[in-house]
Amino acid sequence: MSYTRISTSVLAVLAVSATAAAARDQISIVGSSTVFPYTQAVAEQFANNTGSPSPIVESTGTGGGMQIFCEGIGEGFPDLTGASRAMKASEWNVCVENGVTEVTEALIGFDGLSLAVSRANDYNWDLSLGEIYLALAAEVPVEGEWVANPYSKWSEIDSRLPDTDIVVLGPPPTSGTRDAFVELAMHAGCEELDYVKDGGFDGDWIEENCSRMRTDGPFVEAGENDNLIVQRLDSDPNALGIFGYSFLYENLDNLKGVNIGGVEPTIDTIADKSYPVSRPLYFYVKNAHRGVIPGLQEFVEEYMSEDSLAPGGYLSERGLVPLNDERRAKLQDEVVNGVAMAPKQ
Repeated sequence: MSYTRISTSVLAVLAVSATAAAARDQISIVGSSTVFPYTQAVAEQFANNTGSPSPIVESTGTGGGMQIFCEGIGEGFPDLTGASRAMKASEWNVCVENGVTEVTEALIGFDGLSLAVSRANDYNWDLSLGEIYLALAAEVPVEGEWVANPYSKWSEIDSRLPDTDIVVLGPPPTSGTRDAFVELAMHAGCEELDYVKDGGFDGDWIEENCSRMRTDGPFVEAGENDNLIVQRLDSDPNALGIFGYSFLYENLDNLKGVNIGGVEPTIDTIADKSYPVSRPLYFYVKNAHRGVIPGLQEFVEEYMSEDSLAPGGYLSERGLVPLNDERRAKLQDEVVNGVAMAPKQ
């Protein structure tokens, strides 16, 4: 596949930015800690195939990556950003204000938001979304009142659960994983509660009242580095962690997934959507840097290759759930050829 479709406005920006951008000989990538291991794998393959310097890949979180990515065009700004959610309209507006107007969006595959625990923990974990909400939310219903979360042990939520302290390590507010977890687990868990179902509360009420994670100790913000959560779970068998499926997949010798509603997080259950907490993963490429930053176009082509994205490719071996053949072919054509995404509304 060849890179052929570049708009006139991009060519103009390339002409303006070529002198500055050409001074950098390494591709610069920021963004999601969940997308990081996939992008790092592509970076290593790209360097092995071409002999070019390996791209610099930084795990800044989805929100932090968007902020840095949208700051401008030229060698001082990254070429790509990974994201565990789609770009927001507010982020797109920042990009436009800073002249970053030609961006290609790539939905590379799917991931499950996994809860995991050390294999040294011998309890057979299976939580409902409602129980997850009751463990981690800032406010919960107790005896018909909406109050600050009083639960400190799992057994206080349900007697079948362990009589151990609730300790769950998860991502900070800047993380796309946090955004996705709030939407897919916390909001959905809140909706399962009888208090909410019987109260007739709408989506606006749920978003306003069911989005805040508790800050009194049981939920621990562990930063953007998911490997640190993995290490903590190794050292504390009673702690649970929240991260993308790839980190569970890469550490199955030491960790086990927590079932949600009886469904184990696996590649198959994420692909068929039976696992209830799954999400798409993205990267965004700055088209004004193609043809200016050495190797950027070739790196994008490697990311979009069948070796990378197809079932059985090296990214699926790391836990990425691939797109189907038709959707993947369309993605590859549009991303390799630099088709700019529509403005976010």
